[in-house]
Amino acid sequence: MTAEGMIPLESARLLLRRLRDDDLAFLVAYRNDPEVARYQTWHGMTETEGRDFINEYKRGPLDVPGRWAAYAVELKRTGELIGDLAFRLIGDEVRLIGDEPIPDRGGSRQGEIGFTFARPHQGQGFATEAVAAFLDRAFGVFDLHRVMAITDCRNVRCVALLERLGLRREGHFVENIWFKGEWGDEFLYAVLRREWESNRNSGITGSS
Repeated sequence: MTAEGMIPLESARLLLRRLRDDDLAFLVAYRNDPEVARYQTWHGMTETEGRDFINEYKRGPLDVPGRWAAYAVELKRTGELIGDLAFRLIGDEVRLIGDEPIPDRGGSRQGEIGFTFARPHQGQGFATEAVAAFLDRAFGVFDLHRVMAITDCRNVRCVALLERLGLRREGHFVENIWFKGEWGDEFLYAVLRREWESNRNSGITGSS
């Protein structure tokens, strides 16, 4: 299966797909909610920024190492955009053999995930469902070895979601980022493919 086989992707209540022009009003609305933006690197989104965001991600490759791809999360019952999920393959690292730089292709078998959901649709398991369904498919499509996620330590909902899905806290970075006028701490979470598959088979991770 190619990277294009990532989408569309259905779970019980959700559809993950490419962003569309008619997502603009929903996208701008929830990204301008101060509570939604609280632990994000951005403060809000103008209509022009929203249109540019959609134009950037509604087409193009999904598997370029180092380049983020954005996926729309649609509530199937209403057809409404309720959030977006971001994913990138971590770029190939370069190691030296003698004096020659040799790309280490294992680097692109790792990925990073992030997500944003509208406040009215938080606390209902939608983010858990979307991330679980995405990882189920992404590990196979991209032949991934490991997926990581980074979150502000104060983002208790995100921390709870990642732990509920079986991701392991691998690091606590202390004042490693200048964030909205102050130094911030971040947690690093990750899961290996074999761990994810084992957890899914045993029913530990959230429902997809």
